Amino acid sequence: MKELFGTDIGLLSLFTIGFLIAMGLFLWYRLSKNARELE
Repeated sequence: MKELFGTDIGLLSLFTIGFLIAMGLFLWYRLSKNARELE
């Protein structure tokens, strides 16, 4: 586990995964909010 965070590639992949999760949650929140307003 330490080797993964010790390299630039490990940090970059971790940042990318976190960014994708954040975008997914944000889009899901927007879509669910819009769906609720349409009903």
